[in-house]
Amino acid sequence: MDIKDIQYLIKFVAKSGVQEVKLEMEDIKITIKTGPDQSFIENSGMVQQVQPMPVVAQVPAPPSDIAPEAVAAPVQSEEDNLITIKSPIIGTFYRKASSDKPSFVEIGQVIKEGDVLCIIEAMKLFNEIESELGGTIVKILVDDASPIEFDQPLFVINPS
Repeated sequence: MDIKDIQYLIKFVAKSGVQEVKLEMEDIKITIKTGPDQSFIENSGMVQQVQPMPVVAQVPAPPSDIAPEAVAAPVQSEEDNLITIKSPIIGTFYRKASSDKPSFVEIGQVIKEGDVLCIIEAMKLFNEIESELGGTIVKILVDDASPIEFDQPLFVINPS
């Protein structure tokens, strides 16, 4: 395991919201503890403080009529009072439960709190993403079966 792998692991743990992760391999033992603004790595009894590094993800401009995975914390858009639903996890975005089923939501559809917006597959687990608010779907920002990142915008909703 090299330093880039360790840095990636730290970023992943910090984004996931987990407070502590222990990893033991043949010749290395790593413990990562995160707090509100810092991370610690313990390697074979030594503890080092590591400052979290800002992560900039480059995401291609999504097609305007395709849907992604959704729901983390809705973020208030300053324009037109629209809400952006973001992905709570890293994974693969699916608009429908299977190829022979209809999509969970379409542009212009009125939804209510608790409606399933999409499914995100992460580590062979299928997670239903439910809406935290009611409103009308204005945009679907991700293509079906596309890989998505944590906090990636998925849907734009006009709240009711």
